[in-house]
Amino acid sequence: MRRSDPRRGVVLVTVLWTISLLSALVMAASVTFRGFAGVMAVERDRVQGEALLTAGLETAASIIDTLGDLPLTEVETNVTLGTGALRARLNDEGGRIDIGKAPVEVLAAMLRSVGAPQAAADDVAQQIVERRDPRRAPRPNATRRPPSAVTRTAGTGQPFADVGELQSIPGMAPDWMAAIAPLTTVFGTETVNPLTAPPRVIAALPGMDKERVDAFLRSRRSFPTDADRLARIAGTAQQYLAVKPPRGASIDLTAQLASGYAVGARAVIVVLPQDSQPYRVLVWLPVPSARLM
Repeated sequence: MRRSDPRRGVVLVTVLWTISLLSALVMAASVTFRGFAGVMAVERDRVQGEALLTAGLETAASIIDTLGDLPLTEVETNVTLGTGALRARLNDEGGRIDIGKAPVEVLAAMLRSVGAPQAAADDVAQQIVERRDPRRAPRPNATRRPPSAVTRTAGTGQPFADVGELQSIPGMAPDWMAAIAPLTTVFGTETVNPLTAPPRVIAALPGMDKERVDAFLRSRRSFPTDADRLARIAGTAQQYLAVKPPRGASIDLTAQLASGYAVGARAVIVVLPQDSQPYRVLVWLPVPSARLM
């Protein structure tokens, strides 16, 4: 009777372990490949989404350039490309109150229009003007504020980089800040464009009561480019109004790919005559996907 060779058992065990190891390696490779494929898909969507947003900026700049001297009043455009769809909403920054350039009486009237008491509105408005130029002499009987209230903005052409900087003004209530945010800009001029200003901006100007605002808006709907007619209706407030070509615009962009991936951004661009660039991006703020739902 033949006796079995014990080495055969060792070989068998070795083979079985090798097969198990190879199976584990194949499974690990499969998982890794699926993970890599998923990462590549996400990266592809991100790149395509950013390309759509860039196409939105190009479209917006083309609209501004095409308008010429015509008013830019809440333009919305939709574009469908091979990779997805894009929506862009444009508004003229010149139709808002520039916190870095508007007169103190305009700033005070704006604050009163959102619920600030007159004394508080006047005080905060004066502080905004002093923040724009700290070299101004202090107001008589003014309450001294700490040196930290004066910032680096002295001597610059644009004293505020963002409307949100007003939150640091002493006395500025959060609800006032939230209410004036849609009415204000840092990319405008000393005056407001009457052809593109939102109704709430017109209502916030000194001397514009409800009756006068209603008459102004009715006239603008019927005669959207007749600035002289609007100036007559505005009365004393016409000193704060001036028509200007649309150069700077705020843009709300939303892009959605065929896969369902959505991306958005808020931007401010400026189109300057005879500039070396077709447009310049002044602000670019990505919008979280959750807010696009």
